Amino acid sequence: MAGISHYTLDLPKFDSAPRLLIVVAPYYKDIADNLIAGAKATVEEAGAHVDVIEVPGALEIPTAIAMAARMADYDGFVALGCVIRGETTHYDTVCNDSSRGLTLMGLEGICIGNGILTVENYEQAAVRADPADQNKGGGAAAAALHLISLSRKWARRTKGIGFKPAESFRIAGDTDGSNNA
Repeated sequence: MAGISHYTLDLPKFDSAPRLLIVVAPYYKDIADNLIAGAKATVEEAGAHVDVIEVPGALEIPTAIAMAARMADYDGFVALGCVIRGETTHYDTVCNDSSRGLTLMGLEGICIGNGILTVENYEQAAVRADPADQNKGGGAAAAALHLISLSRKWARRTKGIGFKPAESFRIAGDTDGSNNA
Protein backbone atom coordinates (compact mmCIF):
# COMPACT_ATOMS: atom_id res chain seq x y z
CA MET A 1 0.00 0.00 0.00
CA ALA A 2 1.39 3.34 -1.00
CA GLY A 3 2.15 5.87 1.70
CA ILE A 4 2.53 3.39 4.55
CA SER A 5 5.93 3.46 6.19
CA HIS A 6 7.58 0.68 8.13
CA TYR A 7 10.44 0.40 10.57
CA THR A 8 13.89 -0.38 9.21
CA LEU A 9 16.90 -1.43 11.25
CA ASP A 10 20.03 0.70 11.28
CA LEU A 11 22.77 -0.77 9.11
CA PRO A 12 25.19 -2.97 11.04
CA LYS A 13 28.75 -1.88 11.77
CA PHE A 14 31.65 -4.09 10.73
CA ASP A 15 35.24 -4.41 12.00
CA SER A 16 36.31 -5.57 8.55
CA ALA A 17 34.45 -4.71 5.38
CA PRO A 18 32.27 -7.54 4.07
CA ARG A 19 32.28 -8.54 0.42
CA LEU A 20 28.94 -8.85 -1.33
CA LEU A 21 27.96 -10.09 -4.75
CA ILE A 22 24.90 -8.63 -6.42
CA VAL A 23 23.38 -11.12 -8.84
CA VAL A 24 20.89 -9.39 -11.12
CA ALA A 25 18.59 -10.50 -13.91
CA PRO A 26 18.25 -7.39 -16.11
CA TYR A 27 15.20 -8.59 -18.05
CA TYR A 28 13.61 -5.19 -17.38
CA LYS A 29 16.83 -3.19 -17.66
CA ASP A 30 15.61 0.13 -16.21
CA ILE A 31 14.04 -1.63 -13.22
CA ALA A 32 17.23 -3.66 -12.70
CA ASP A 33 19.39 -0.54 -12.93
CA ASN A 34 17.33 1.15 -10.20
CA LEU A 35 17.50 -1.95 -7.99
CA ILE A 36 21.29 -2.05 -8.44
CA ALA A 37 21.64 1.67 -7.66
CA GLY A 38 19.71 1.27 -4.41
CA ALA A 39 21.64 -1.85 -3.41
CA LYS A 40 25.04 -0.32 -4.19
CA ALA A 41 24.25 2.83 -2.20
CA THR A 42 23.28 0.76 0.84
CA VAL A 43 26.34 -1.49 0.57
CA GLU A 44 28.65 1.52 0.25
CA GLU A 45 26.95 3.26 3.19
CA ALA A 46 27.82 0.20 5.30
CA GLY A 47 31.45 0.36 4.13
CA ALA A 48 31.24 -2.97 2.31
CA HIS A 49 32.68 -4.00 -1.05
CA VAL A 50 30.45 -5.09 -3.90
CA ASP A 51 30.68 -6.82 -7.25
CA VAL A 52 27.83 -7.16 -9.74
CA ILE A 53 27.11 -9.97 -12.20
CA GLU A 54 24.21 -10.43 -14.59
CA VAL A 55 22.31 -13.63 -15.36
CA PRO A 56 19.63 -14.18 -18.02
CA GLY A 57 16.59 -14.39 -15.75
CA ALA A 58 15.27 -14.75 -12.21
CA LEU A 59 15.47 -18.55 -12.33
CA GLU A 60 19.24 -18.35 -12.84
CA ILE A 61 19.83 -16.13 -9.81
CA PRO A 62 19.79 -18.94 -7.19
CA THR A 63 22.10 -21.08 -9.33
CA ALA A 64 24.62 -18.27 -9.75
CA ILE A 65 24.54 -17.54 -6.01
CA ALA A 66 25.00 -21.23 -5.16
CA MET A 67 27.99 -21.41 -7.51
CA ALA A 68 29.54 -18.26 -6.05
CA ALA A 69 28.93 -19.47 -2.49
CA ARG A 70 30.91 -22.63 -3.29
CA MET A 71 33.62 -21.20 -5.55
CA ALA A 72 34.17 -17.54 -4.65
CA ASP A 73 35.00 -15.53 -1.56
CA TYR A 74 31.90 -13.51 -0.68
CA ASP A 75 30.32 -12.92 2.70
CA GLY A 76 26.84 -12.42 1.29
CA PHE A 77 24.67 -12.03 -1.75
CA VAL A 78 21.96 -9.73 -3.06
CA ALA A 79 19.43 -11.21 -5.52
CA LEU A 80 17.86 -8.59 -7.79
CA GLY A 81 15.37 -8.85 -10.62
CA CYS A 82 11.77 -8.34 -11.58
CA VAL A 83 9.00 -10.73 -12.54
CA ILE A 84 5.82 -9.14 -13.90
CA ARG A 85 2.67 -11.24 -14.14
CA GLY A 86 1.80 -12.20 -17.69
CA GLU A 87 -0.91 -14.25 -19.34
CA THR A 88 0.45 -17.69 -18.38
CA THR A 89 1.37 -19.60 -15.25
CA HIS A 90 5.06 -19.11 -16.03
CA TYR A 91 4.94 -16.15 -13.60
CA ASP A 92 4.05 -18.48 -10.72
CA THR A 93 6.83 -20.91 -11.59
CA VAL A 94 9.48 -18.18 -11.80
CA CYS A 95 8.35 -16.46 -8.59
CA ASN A 96 8.02 -19.64 -6.56
CA ASP A 97 11.13 -21.44 -7.78
CA SER A 98 13.51 -18.47 -7.57
CA SER A 99 12.26 -17.69 -4.06
CA ARG A 100 12.45 -21.33 -2.99
CA GLY A 101 16.03 -21.63 -4.24
CA LEU A 102 17.12 -18.54 -2.31
CA THR A 103 15.27 -19.63 0.83
CA LEU A 104 16.85 -23.08 0.83
CA MET A 105 20.33 -21.56 0.56
CA GLY A 106 19.50 -19.13 3.34
CA LEU A 107 18.46 -22.00 5.58
CA GLU A 108 21.91 -23.50 4.97
CA GLY A 109 23.54 -20.34 6.31
CA ILE A 110 24.24 -18.40 3.11
CA CYS A 111 23.56 -14.70 3.71
CA ILE A 112 21.16 -13.58 0.99
CA GLY A 113 18.97 -10.52 0.59
CA ASN A 114 16.09 -11.23 -1.79
CA GLY A 115 15.25 -8.25 -3.96
CA ILE A 116 13.48 -10.08 -6.77
CA LEU A 117 10.32 -8.06 -7.34
CA THR A 118 7.16 -10.05 -8.04
CA VAL A 119 4.51 -7.63 -9.25
CA GLU A 120 1.31 -7.39 -11.23
CA ASN A 121 2.43 -4.60 -13.58
CA TYR A 122 5.31 -2.37 -14.63
CA GLU A 123 4.13 0.60 -12.55
CA GLN A 124 4.33 -1.44 -9.33
CA ALA A 125 7.86 -2.51 -10.25
CA ALA A 126 8.98 1.06 -11.01
CA VAL A 127 7.82 2.34 -7.60
CA ARG A 128 9.43 -0.56 -5.73
CA ALA A 129 12.74 -0.31 -7.61
CA ASP A 130 13.14 3.46 -7.38
CA PRO A 131 15.89 4.30 -4.83
CA ALA A 132 14.01 7.52 -3.99
CA ASP A 133 10.75 5.62 -3.35
CA GLN A 134 10.47 2.07 -1.94
CA ASN A 135 14.13 1.20 -2.68
CA LYS A 136 13.72 -2.58 -2.60
CA GLY A 137 17.27 -3.00 -3.93
CA GLY A 138 18.59 -1.13 -0.91
CA GLY A 139 16.36 -3.18 1.36
CA ALA A 140 17.70 -6.44 -0.08
CA ALA A 141 21.28 -5.25 0.43
CA ALA A 142 20.48 -4.25 4.01
CA ALA A 143 19.00 -7.70 4.65
CA ALA A 144 22.18 -9.38 3.38
CA LEU A 145 24.32 -7.08 5.55
CA HIS A 146 22.26 -7.89 8.66
CA LEU A 147 22.63 -11.62 8.01
CA ILE A 148 26.40 -11.22 7.53
CA SER A 149 26.55 -9.39 10.84
CA LEU A 150 24.69 -12.23 12.57
CA SER A 151 26.88 -14.88 10.95
CA ARG A 152 30.03 -13.08 12.11
CA LYS A 153 28.62 -12.70 15.62
CA TRP A 154 27.71 -16.37 15.91
CA ALA A 155 30.80 -17.70 14.10
CA ARG A 156 32.90 -16.96 17.19
CA ARG A 157 30.79 -19.19 19.41
CA THR A 158 31.35 -22.90 19.84
CA LYS A 159 28.88 -25.29 21.35
CA GLY A 160 30.80 -28.57 21.35
CA ILE A 161 29.08 -31.81 20.46
CA GLY A 162 28.26 -33.22 23.86
CA PHE A 163 31.33 -35.37 24.50
CA LYS A 164 33.50 -35.00 27.55
CA PRO A 165 37.27 -34.49 27.27
CA ALA A 166 39.29 -37.72 26.94
CA GLU A 167 41.03 -37.31 30.30
CA SER A 168 37.75 -37.76 32.16
CA PHE A 169 36.92 -40.99 30.34
CA ARG A 170 37.89 -44.26 32.03
CA ILE A 171 37.17 -47.82 31.06
CA ALA A 172 35.90 -50.10 33.83
CA GLY A 173 38.86 -51.66 35.63
CA ASP A 174 41.31 -48.95 34.48
CA THR A 175 43.18 -47.80 37.59
CA ASP A 176 46.01 -45.75 36.13
CA GLY A 177 44.15 -43.79 33.39
CA SER A 178 45.84 -45.66 30.54
CA ASN A 179 42.48 -46.90 29.19
CA ASN A 180 43.98 -50.36 28.64
CA ALA A 181 41.29 -52.97 29.07
